[in-house]
Amino acid sequence: METSSPLQEWLSFRWFTPEVLRNFDWENPLVLYLIPVVPVLFLLRWLLTYRFRRKLPIALIKRDLRDDPISLLRFIPVILLLLLFSLLLTALARPQVTNEQVEQWSEGIDIMLVVDISESMQIEDFQPNRLEAAKEVARNFVAGRFQDRIGLVVFSGDAYSRSPLTTDYELLNSYIEEITFDLIESRGTAIGSSLAVGTNRLRESDSQSKVMILLSDGDNTAGNIDPITAAKLAAAYNIKIYTIAIGKEGKVPFGKDFFGRPRYVENTLDETNLREIAKIGLGKFYRVSDKRALEAVFAEIDEFEKAEIKETRYKDTTDYYIIYLRWALIILLFWFFTKSTFITSAITD
Repeated sequence: METSSPLQEWLSFRWFTPEVLRNFDWENPLVLYLIPVVPVLFLLRWLLTYRFRRKLPIALIKRDLRDDPISLLRFIPVILLLLLFSLLLTALARPQVTNEQVEQWSEGIDIMLVVDISESMQIEDFQPNRLEAAKEVARNFVAGRFQDRIGLVVFSGDAYSRSPLTTDYELLNSYIEEITFDLIESRGTAIGSSLAVGTNRLRESDSQSKVMILLSDGDNTAGNIDPITAAKLAAAYNIKIYTIAIGKEGKVPFGKDFFGRPRYVENTLDETNLREIAKIGLGKFYRVSDKRALEAVFAEIDEFEKAEIKETRYKDTTDYYIIYLRWALIILLFWFFTKSTFITSAITD
């Protein structure tokens, strides 16, 4: 609704349309309930006046009684007064429009997601497999963040940065979606190298909170950096590390056999390194065996690493009661006019 009200604007009848009236915020909405009371009070006044008015008995022949259209003029002042009081009550209710602007910001947290894409992540104890389940949960995690910079590292036999720290979550989600097992040719699980790459991305960060989330289903079998050494290096840069061991123990489905039936392999995972990494990084170790547990872990980390979100609200309120006061003034002038003309005589005669 426009805030300006030049002469041609406030004289418009659109101020009385239901659409405009519904869009108002009313400072004193209870006053509006008095508007239907006004005609009731006028009716009571008329009944009392009629009841106690002195009457003169006059005998007229029925043929001399006839309706005169001019007698209807006696209702004009009453109607004008009804409108006048209704407009005054509308103005007292203080119609206004409030435009509220909210600005949110936070200091933000820098988070590096470190995801294992080794061959064993194709195991299907998670549906459709471990990697796809991890990708979906990671996308949901990103969607729940606010102004945090998030980056992505993938690793198998080697490790490399898939995305630098960014607040462009749409771009980051596209990088997550495009993760495949073919991104790195060398096979193995280079956990130490992945931590080093993540640390390299976070070490120059000015954020007071720096977090690395490492998700893997295997032991360190590749790379030229020991995972414990890499964890100590990360801790030296005040990087908190959460580690997530993904996968079930025992026989797990892995691909199909010659006849198209599920093929099962024996799966084991030594948690020692991942537990020690989380301990050094002052984070927490998790072991998950299904997608629901993985979602719960990311939800918990999401709560642990929430930045304080601050907001500033700006309110711009425009009053429109003056429009209805101007209309009331016009009605009042018309009412005075009727009191100075023959219409008044028509009332009393």
